[in-house]
Amino acid sequence: MHALAELKTKVFADGADLAGMLAMADNPSIKGFTTNPTLMRKANVSDYQAFALEVLRVITDRPVSFEVFSDEFDEMERQARKIAQWGSNVYVKIPITNTRGEFAGPLIKRLSKDGVKLNITALMTPGQVAQVADCLAPETSSFISVFAGRVADTGRDPIPLMKECVDLLHPVPSFELIWASPREVLNILQADAIGCHIITVTNDLLAKLPTVGKDLLRYSLETVEMFRQDAVKAGYSI
Repeated sequence: MHALAELKTKVFADGADLAGMLAMADNPSIKGFTTNPTLMRKANVSDYQAFALEVLRVITDRPVSFEVFSDEFDEMERQARKIAQWGSNVYVKIPITNTRGEFAGPLIKRLSKDGVKLNITALMTPGQVAQVADCLAPETSSFISVFAGRVADTGRDPIPLMKECVDLLHPVPSFELIWASPREVLNILQADAIGCHIITVTNDLLAKLPTVGKDLLRYSLETVEMFRQDAVKAGYSI
């Protein structure tokens, strides 16, 4: 029914496993890559810069996002400018606020005005999207990441919210909305249906894409077969 190549929404691989990222680099349907400190820690990355430079040695033709990790705006700026120098395809991830809830707007404005490509991250509301868009320079390419998956975790339907964000960014083609933290393959199709520019997808979700459009009766039988095979392998008896 669907394949990555048929989507209007660009699929970015989300993760920090070096081998996985480099394998995804061979897939032309993957249009970009994103990381964050949590994913890097989970992947046991110990040297931030060495990891990033190894990724960029191989991935040179698609956007790659690396995040600052300071909680102070002056140090965020120093880190951002250094990260931006690692490659022309680098986008620097800046959180919408620091941990004290202080808006990163002035920093976003300075960096964007100076031509630093940004990925503003951890947004949850259309109001935040509008706030960030007001700070970004239209002449500089920028991503705005709304964590639709986390919105859904609160019991809210993220689709109307994400559609509103798409409409907010429509007047400026250089600003692209990212549907971040998807929870299921269906989210990829939902993002495509509302015209969201990008969705970040982890390797485990990408592996499920062949199930899109699968015959449900066939899928039902395969599930029964799986339960039976695992019971036999485990040697269960009653």
